[in-house]
Amino acid sequence: MPTVVRFLLCFAALAAFTAVMGGALTAHLPDHFFAEGGRDMARQAIQMQMWHALAIIGVSVLMIQQGCRALVSIAGCLMAVGSVLFTTGVALTAFWGIHPGPVAPTGGSLLMGAWLLLAVGVMRS
Repeated sequence: MPTVVRFLLCFAALAAFTAVMGGALTAHLPDHFFAEGGRDMARQAIQMQMWHALAIIGVSVLMIQQGCRALVSIAGCLMAVGSVLFTTGVALTAFWGIHPGPVAPTGGSLLMGAWLLLAVGVMRS
């Protein structure tokens, strides 16, 4: 199995794990642990993380079936980086009210770019 596929599958598993853990914390922590409106914001970030963990697993399976295509590999890696940036930026805002500048929007832009790149990569294969 190519290294990039192993990395992406491991990343996806850890992202799903932390999404489940974050979901439990978001559901059970008292309100004073969140900034104003933070609980809903955290839920949105956790959902986004879980969906992208599943998507990265799908990209990895695609890479195994079709060989390690460059565009698909890059799309998977962009999803990983974008997920980390997006969820970290949203979590900082949700829990501590810290707005870390363009971290979440950069992550979201990387996620959108990854989906476009995946579409191009699949069309070219």
